[in-house]
Amino acid sequence: MLAIENLIVEFDGKIALNLDRLAIKEGEKIAVVGRSGSGKSTLIHHIYELMRPQAALCSQRQGLVENLSVFHNIFMGGLQRHNWLYNLVNLAYPLQKNRHAITLITNDLELDCTINQTVIHLSGGQRQRVALARSLYQYQDVFIGDEPFSALDPAMGRRLLGHVLQQHKTVIMVLHDSNMALEYFDRVIGLHDGNKVFDAYCKDINSNIFQDLYQQVSQDKKDTTPAPFANSVSR
Repeated sequence: MLAIENLIVEFDGKIALNLDRLAIKEGEKIAVVGRSGSGKSTLIHHIYELMRPQAALCSQRQGLVENLSVFHNIFMGGLQRHNWLYNLVNLAYPLQKNRHAITLITNDLELDCTINQTVIHLSGGQRQRVALARSLYQYQDVFIGDEPFSALDPAMGRRLLGHVLQQHKTVIMVLHDSNMALEYFDRVIGLHDGNKVFDAYCKDINSNIFQDLYQQVSQDKKDTTPAPFANSVSR
């Protein structure tokens, strides 16, 4: 579905991402892990730019409009499905069928506020679920997420992850929970200082080996993965 080769991304003269090759197949569920600043968000957004318009993105930046309601923030995910007049009318007088569809999504995401609530008054966890709902409302086959559950408790995060995985054919997601990555995903990519240091199918590694790999990419130190093992798990 997607092949990236010899990718170098720089910001202010500093290399943020340096990948020789990365291939993604349709139907894969891929988790991306690594410490802050390792290039995870850069990779996720680059993949999204390459896969428009077949992918929905849930970014850490959220991009919510503070003074609009939950309904209107979520409805923005579906603007491309309608013409400008339809969208303008729906802004002033939300249609019942759209309100119903969005209410179903917010219920699935356990969003404990009305869709008429103004976003500026929401908590961090509620805001994150509004951003997630806007991505789901795009009804795309591919979901790309940048830690979309970071503000939620682990139990709720797992429930919502299950919902996202069920609703999308292909999922590529940055996670900070190593257990969730190993339990729910087919494949895990580890980044360190902008480099891919492992790329493993979960069925090929046991939990102890994966925890060692995760610690290596999650701590602020140079990667120490032995070259033979790193090569053996690369795909």
